[in-house]
Amino acid sequence: MTDTQEKPLIGTMDGLSRSGKSQDYYEAIKQKFAEERDLRLNYRPEGTAQYTSDLSGSFVRYELDPYGGELKPREPINDTVECLFIGGGFSALLTSARLREYGVESIRIVERGADVGGTWYWNRYPGVACDVVSYDYLPLLDEMDYVPKDHYAKGPEILAHCQAIARKYDLYKLAVFQTTVTSTVWNEEEELWHLRTDRGDHMRARFVICANGTLSKPKLSKIAGMETFQGYSFHTSRWDYEYTKDDLSGLQDKVVGIIGTGATAVQAIPGLGAAAKELYVFQRTPSSIDIRDDWQTDPDWARTLKPGWQAKRRERAMRGPRLTPEQKAERAAMSREEKIKRQENANIDYMMRIHKRIDEVVKDKATAEALKPWYMFMCKRPCFHNDYLPTFNRPSVHLVDTHGKGIGV
Repeated sequence: MTDTQEKPLIGTMDGLSRSGKSQDYYEAIKQKFAEERDLRLNYRPEGTAQYTSDLSGSFVRYELDPYGGELKPREPINDTVECLFIGGGFSALLTSARLREYGVESIRIVERGADVGGTWYWNRYPGVACDVVSYDYLPLLDEMDYVPKDHYAKGPEILAHCQAIARKYDLYKLAVFQTTVTSTVWNEEEELWHLRTDRGDHMRARFVICANGTLSKPKLSKIAGMETFQGYSFHTSRWDYEYTKDDLSGLQDKVVGIIGTGATAVQAIPGLGAAAKELYVFQRTPSSIDIRDDWQTDPDWARTLKPGWQAKRRERAMRGPRLTPEQKAERAAMSREEKIKRQENANIDYMMRIHKRIDEVVKDKATAEALKPWYMFMCKRPCFHNDYLPTFNRPSVHLVDTHGKGIGV
């Protein structure tokens, strides 16, 4: 297959429902959505209070880097650079590359991990891949003269691409790894930032860019008794392959539990279900699972790409779907309230299609019902996977649905 078609996200190109169903049908589903939402709001603490990122004491093991090896000794750094990035993921790499193109040479990346890559350095769990089309998602493909191997690139390829960018733009020269910035102070007289780190460094920079992202630190659900749990456990963003083995053969005689059914779990569960003696999946709120329209990149298509191809793809995506004159006229004639209603109905049509697919794939009816998401499209990050739902047909895989309560409630 080739990636040449523009596809709508939901239902119709203009996002308006044309199902012909009565409004009473949609209102009943919206009522069910509200009931499921309120159920969860009543059970869990408000906002981020349901999680902890304080990984000290007995939780310190959840933050340790299993990939970087022993901390490499070095002398504290005391110098000045033009631009300093806190974090070494996509933001730092892409911006650094552009600065290089403008002739800026004095660039430093300070990264907690042992290499560049950001979230793709940390997240190496089985099945990890991007869920955005790789030809759009990976930065600097034109500049790197590279086309991803698959429509949805896998984690190892993305990490390798990050490393290739760092090499091409000579970003390793001043980069500092296994180092955490502990303070930043602006000196008005010098017009410089003064930064301190956990390695005793005193760095100065004219510009400091916080590129540490939102996924730079693991967070744990606040589960009663977790600090005294004696079984072996780790966070998915610190996957312990020494324990599981690269092919997950270390789990073949293990009873495994995975807490959560979000985007990471959706990618990891198929491999775990195939490898573990038994797998228990603890679910508070199900994800919406659509088909993952994936394929290997057609080399003939890749050879037709001309310079600037990635920028043109992104420009086309930013324009959004093109409406016909008839669709434009129809929308112009609608009231604001009617547009909102029709868009909500289109979202419901999408979610009911997700429900139908679950019924078609999952054999056990009770499990199928528990896997159905009852919320509007995009209220929870949508997921795309072809092997997640079939995994629940394995006799060794058990869904533990808490119906919104979570564990320990």
